[in-house]
This record gives sequence, structure tokens and C-alpha cells, in this order.
Amino acid sequence: MKNKRKELSIKWKVFAYLSAFVGALLVLLWLFQIVFLDSFYQAIKTRAIKSASESIAKNINDSDLQSYLEGIANRDDICVRILSTQGEELYSVDIRPDCMIHKLPAQALVEQCFEKAEGNGGTAFETFSTDFVLPPHEAMRDKQDGDGGEENWEKDRRGYKKKREVVMRSMIHAEIVTFADGTDAIILLNSVISPINATVETLRVQLGYITVILLVLSLFIALLLSRRVAEPIISINDSAKELARGRYDTRFGGRGYREVSELSDTLNYAAKELSKVEQLRRELIANISHDLRTPLTMITGYAEVMRDLPGENTPENVQIIIDEANRLSTLVSDVLDISKFQSGTQELAPGEFSLTALVREIIGRYGKLTGQEGYQIRFDYGAEVMVNADEVRLSQVIYNLINNAINYTGEDKSITVRQTVHEGRVRLEVIDNGAGIAADELPLIWDRYYKVDKAHKRAAVGSGLGLSIVRGILELHHADYGVESTPGKGSTFWFELPVL
Repeated sequence: MKNKRKELSIKWKVFAYLSAFVGALLVLLWLFQIVFLDSFYQAIKTRAIKSASESIAKNINDSDLQSYLEGIANRDDICVRILSTQGEELYSVDIRPDCMIHKLPAQALVEQCFEKAEGNGGTAFETFSTDFVLPPHEAMRDKQDGDGGEENWEKDRRGYKKKREVVMRSMIHAEIVTFADGTDAIILLNSVISPINATVETLRVQLGYITVILLVLSLFIALLLSRRVAEPIISINDSAKELARGRYDTRFGGRGYREVSELSDTLNYAAKELSKVEQLRRELIANISHDLRTPLTMITGYAEVMRDLPGENTPENVQIIIDEANRLSTLVSDVLDISKFQSGTQELAPGEFSLTALVREIIGRYGKLTGQEGYQIRFDYGAEVMVNADEVRLSQVIYNLINNAINYTGEDKSITVRQTVHEGRVRLEVIDNGAGIAADELPLIWDRYYKVDKAHKRAAVGSGLGLSIVRGILELHHADYGVESTPGKGSTFWFELPVL
């Protein structure tokens, strides 16, 4: 935490992203509205005049062609003139005072445009500039509309403002057509590209204001969004710090949008599970400490008695010391086994052997318990069964299951080990007549030192870690395993392996 990286907060990151987005929009606006406005305007006018020429050519034999031409001219703000090849004017629509095709002689237009169109597949197109002075009514309309701006006005000798000459760009499109009677003619269309300097200047000022407004708005929106986004994250971060300090009762209450709610629920679940793990860890340490202390105390006590009282140096006392030392060794070995299972370093040495013979041998080793303490261990089986598994580890499983049954069997001290074969699989069951286990406790009994009554007691045999070791070994064998239990009637622990 000391070397915490200096990174931008959400507020400034959101502002940076919004500013970049706004900047990109503004660049596009400036490019299209200022830099390329004239080019787009000219392209639109060019497309309009060519489209109008095509429409007129298609309707050249219309009975009311004059009205059609007037509609085209008013719609697209163009002048129209149709001349015969001899220079005779057939149709004419003059809607602008600056149309060049109506100022030039008809014969001169035909000679110049017809030849170019004929040599260019029937059409010709030209753009040129002219100096032109708008008449009074156009000048006044231009001044009122803002087109041309103050730069197109100047004072005369008497101090009165007058419209000065401006450079106008004019486009002329020519297309050769043939009437129904076979007469050739040429369509002349003239469109004027008005100066847009004043428009560009107006847009430049407007875009300047828009740029400032959008940047300020992006800052306020960034603050609003960052607060909306950051508040639940900050709350989760604070709770996570409390969890890191070991306060597992911490609750994550971040809300606001779905992802944060899901994260809060996940962290609440993680905190709950960590609390369980911590509780199990404490219980495990306490239980192992108790189980280590008990044999050590007994070994020390009996050894001191035998040292101080020569008459107590008997084989029985020596056997007690040996038994407690063996119990201590078993506990340490079990803890090491669990550590290997958890780290994934435990390996198997599989081989073929008789599971039936192994069970018989293990049950035979419980002679002292069956003879001196009254336990009855019965083995029910039909035929000998061969399996492929790690014999040493599987014997550890059987030992632990029988030890567990001995620790929890009923007053009759009766335990049954049953072997059955079904559909190529052998099932080994260890059955006791003890108090049984509640259904909600069954998934938890495989945990280390898990206790149904939560009161730790020293096992009659084994270390108390047996079922956790059983689970680890059986999962390494990919074996099916489980437990069936009815409260008050006892429990049945089982596992299955393929039969050879």
C-alpha cells in the first residue's frame, strides 16, 4: 500500500473520455462546417444541376414542357435555356439576374457548348468566375439575410453605402437531346454559387461558443457520472479494507447499478465463507492442540511415575506410553496427509489387489477392541473382488471409516462392513447404529474436525481428521463416495470403485 500507484480518479477519467468525445465531435463540426463547407456546397450544386438536366432530358417531349422547366428552375434555383442547333431559342426560364446563359448570344452558346458536348458523349460542364454587381433589390435582400456581409458593401463619394462588385462562381451544364420529330437541341442550365464567406464567419463564431459550452457541460456531466459511479465503489473499497483487517462480519452494501450489486453480493458471500474458514481454522488449532497435549501429558505423567516409583515400572504402563506415542505419531501423519491433499502433492501408487482380502485383514487387526472392549465388527460379502487402486491409501480409507464407526456407534457397539457388486462396480459400506446425522449436517462432515454437537472430545481411535483424509484419497481415485444417515438409527459411509 505504501507504493500505491498514482492514477487518475474516476472523475477525471470520465472527464477525459467525455472531453475526447466532445473534441472529436467539434473537430468534425469544424471540418464539415468551416473547412469543407465550400466544397460540399459546390458538390451539392453540381449534383443538383446535373440531376435537373437528366430530368429535363427524360421529359423533353412533355406537352407542357415550359411549366415543367419553370418548376425545375424554381426548385433548384437555376436558369434554363433550350436552343436548337441553329441557335433558335425554343424554351427559356430566367429567374436570376446573374445568369450567364441569358446574357450571351444564342448562336455563340450553341457553337461553343454543342461542340464540347458532342465531343464529350453528349454532355459538357464548366465552372468559371465572374465579377458581378447585385441590383438594388438583391443587394438589400443580401444585406438583410446576412449573405455577403459587410465586406461586400462600400461607401461611394457621397458617403452612401453601395454594393460593390463581388466574385461569383457560375456553373453551366450542357446536354444534347433529340425531340420526337428528330430535331436536335441543346439544354443549357446555369447555376450560380453564391459567396459564403459571411456564412462561414457566422458558423465560426457559433462553433466557438458551442466548443466552450460543450467542454463546460462535459465537466459537469463527468462530475455527475463519477459521483454516481464512484460512490458505491468507494463504499465497497472501504468494506474490503475492513475485511482485510480480519473483520469478517463486514457487509458490502454497494448499490446503484447491476454490476456493483453483483459484486457486493459476491463479496458478502466471500466474507461469509472466510468467516467460516476462520472459525474452522481456530477450531482446528484448538482441537489439534488438545489432541497433541493429551498424549504428551499422559506420556510425561506415566514416565515420571515410573521414574519416581520403581514399583510402577510395569508392562501395562509401558504399553500406555507406547499407545499414546503411536496416537501422537498418527495425528502428525494425518496432518501431513491433509497438507499434501490440499497442496496437490499427494501421489498414488495404483496396483491390482483383492479388496475383500484387504478388508478382512484390517478387521482382523481390531482384535483388541473386539475382544476387550466388546465391539462387534462383522464383514458381509459374497465373492472375492479385485480392484486397481493404491492399496496403502485405500487401507487408510477403510481404517478411518471403521474408526469413525467405532467412535460414533450405539450402545450395542455393533459395526457392519458390507461389500456388494453391481454393474461392474464394487460398493463398500461401513454401517453403525449410532445417533445418526441431521440432513443439513451431512455435507459438512467431511471437513476437518467437524463436530455435529460442536463439543470436541478425544476419539476412541484415530486422530479426528479421518473423514477429511478419506475424502482426499477417494477424490484422487476419482471414486464415488457419500454418506446416508437417519437421526436415531445410525449412519452408512460408502465408496465405489470399478471391478477388474
